[in-house]
Amino acid sequence: MSSFAVQRLVLAALAGLPLLALLALPAGADTCDDLARQIAGAIGGKVGKRAGPSIDIRVAGPIKLDVTCRAEPIVQATSAEPSPSPTFFRDLSMASEILTGEAAATVEPIIANAYRTSLSERRKSFIQQNGWSASCYTDPGSTTMRTLCSVGRIPPG
Repeated sequence: MSSFAVQRLVLAALAGLPLLALLALPAGADTCDDLARQIAGAIGGKVGKRAGPSIDIRVAGPIKLDVTCRAEPIVQATSAEPSPSPTFFRDLSMASEILTGEAAATVEPIIANAYRTSLSERRKSFIQQNGWSASCYTDPGSTTMRTLCSVGRIPPG
């Protein structure tokens, strides 16, 4: 039995909680779930379903957001619009502020610049700054996903 499983057994015994409830929680779920709730609350969305390390955040309109928690969490937004709306950049930058601690007002023009660069150079644009990174990919020919931008902390090392 792993030390993680032993820790959960001890916690269950101390708290008087059902053992299966504690064993069913994936490692790190609380942190990622909390992050998704904070982001959803900040942008007026709702936490959707979880698939592995990713959690959907539902918002009205053609924008899709999700948080993926691995070594360092990443938030990404996709848009099927021919050109992403100001809401796309605002929501992603607000989510990024929660994720990285960098002010949304600082992040938003960097994401917009990565988008413009990706569009003009027809390739993925990647920008690093102050321990975090932003990237955008555009596919003007697609009807389902024309823009995908993400922001995350750069893993140490």
